[in-house]
Amino acid sequence: MPVKTSLRENVSIALQSIAGNRLRTSLTSLIIAIGIMALVGILTAIEGVKTSVNNAFAGLGANSFTIQNRGSGLNFGNGGHDKVYPKISYDQADRFKKKFALPVLTRVNLDVTGTAVAKYGNKKTNPNISVTGSNENYLVISGYKLSFGRNFSSSELEHGENVVMIGNEIKKKLFKDEDPINKSIYIGSTQFRVIGVFATKGSSNMFGGDKFCVIPVLKAKQIDPDTNKTFTVTIQVSSPAALDATIGEATSLFRNVRGLNVTSDNNFEIERSDSIQHELSGNLSMMTMGGAAIGAITLIGAAIGLMNIMLVSVTERTREIGLRKALGATPSIIRKQFLIEAIVICLIGGILGIILGMAAGNLIAINISGAFVAPWIWLFSAILLCTCIGLISGFYPAKKASKLDPVEALRYE
Repeated sequence: MPVKTSLRENVSIALQSIAGNRLRTSLTSLIIAIGIMALVGILTAIEGVKTSVNNAFAGLGANSFTIQNRGSGLNFGNGGHDKVYPKISYDQADRFKKKFALPVLTRVNLDVTGTAVAKYGNKKTNPNISVTGSNENYLVISGYKLSFGRNFSSSELEHGENVVMIGNEIKKKLFKDEDPINKSIYIGSTQFRVIGVFATKGSSNMFGGDKFCVIPVLKAKQIDPDTNKTFTVTIQVSSPAALDATIGEATSLFRNVRGLNVTSDNNFEIERSDSIQHELSGNLSMMTMGGAAIGAITLIGAAIGLMNIMLVSVTERTREIGLRKALGATPSIIRKQFLIEAIVICLIGGILGIILGMAAGNLIAINISGAFVAPWIWLFSAILLCTCIGLISGFYPAKKASKLDPVEALRYE
């Protein structure tokens, strides 16, 4: 019981001291808040981007790979330089799709543009619409679903008809509450008939959100003005266990399609869907470490500031310490009082810093990726960190206060 009473008294005295020195407490808490805000804000923003990356690749799973004429270009550490091989023509991609005998889904893609304008009547979108040519397997392999409408038919793909599946953002911009199915829109200067609308994925999708549309790959080949256009081929297998064997078969067949002899190296890249995700996650982990280092440096400065202010507090309250010792307070009680005071100040600043850091970090994350996150591990770590900073910063001032001679302290002015 005496210990509990002593602890309550120390907490009460510490709170009274904090309330009696509001300006000093506010400034000290603000220093801690800025440090915690920097740490939580940076880590929250990175966590939001990481969540967005994971969501973007969730539809692809770990059982698909892409044949292309260059690397992914997602490695931030190599200056963005990737080896570029000869283009993959439509004939090569189509021949591969028809000859590949394994039970897989194959998608042939052509990225036409990312700056198209879609028009319907007197309404039009901003010039930020992505146009992609693909086939009947686009939905399954890309992880998209249609909110209404239908997929391409065999006839539409074979003849390259002017039909299009549009993203939800285009539907809202051009049609609002109107049914867009079988309505004609212009994409660039070409007229298309809308046959489907993709279910929304939101701007957290790193490949353009819902501002995109898909047309038959043959039609994309016809309207793409690029004379050096290159196609990509994505293969999805039934299970991750079959992925390595399927990659081997696909590599062998595509070498034949490209006319390579036995001694020639591959003149194409095979990119596994999970390798891009792992590469991005690795870069984001480095960013997390960098953000933590920046926050730690800020908190070291905050801890030094808190220690200085606590030392000033000890000096200002020398007579009070002497009086308490004269009335029977032990060095242990004095030490606890100043330690508790330092911890409480840190926790006040820490809670404020967590609120500001969450707000700032999610604001950045939403603008970059659209993903709102609550990094609970970092939040609880921040509270624990505040307690540790209070203990470390308050230890020396508390020890100094506990060693003051009561007679000399009472004579101090």
